[in-house]
Amino acid sequence: MAETPRLQTPDASPLLLERVASLPGVIRSAMEKDEVVVLATREHLMALMTVLHDDPRFAFAQCMDICGVDWPERAERFDVVYNLLSVALNQRLRVIVTTDERHPVPSVWTVWPAATWWERETWDLFGIAFDGQPDLRRILTDYGFDGHPLRKDFPLTGYVEVRYDEERQQVVHEPVRLTQDFRNFDFLSPWEAMTTLPGDEKARTNRAAEGAP
Repeated sequence: MAETPRLQTPDASPLLLERVASLPGVIRSAMEKDEVVVLATREHLMALMTVLHDDPRFAFAQCMDICGVDWPERAERFDVVYNLLSVALNQRLRVIVTTDERHPVPSVWTVWPAATWWERETWDLFGIAFDGQPDLRRILTDYGFDGHPLRKDFPLTGYVEVRYDEERQQVVHEPVRLTQDFRNFDFLSPWEAMTTLPGDEKARTNRAAEGAP
């Protein structure tokens, strides 16, 4: 029985890389792990995203994700990463812009309405503001949450703990109180790190004589 021939789809990534490199606002473009990645300026972000959405050469009709990355040692400590998908052309693109705590990033919700969810999540977890976003409020943390938990300088314990108070018959928010200090654990396991257990010295010597490890 003859094998059904498979449809070979040519890789459009080099052509996409060439096209996006000439778009306004693109600082740098490169291939990273078989995916086209571009670094863009905040000032030209909306113009760039509109072209990527509307131009039939790109047709990125879907914004799959918007997320943040924190680099505390940089002046502009945050990356805002947009993962775009073109179903029509079967291609993906990652757009990155940088910012800090003071400068908001233009919201792209008018280009992709679903971006509201991603921008709210990025604001909640990193504290990155989005200019023009009409519904910028927390989405994952609780009401009144202090801080942004995915920042690298956010304490592991947080600032507030939530518990149920039996006397008041309600959930209360209180400053974190550790019931015990952080401990240092000895992860030396006799089953993983020690080659000879107590009492096995003779067996170890015999194995070594036989050339066994």
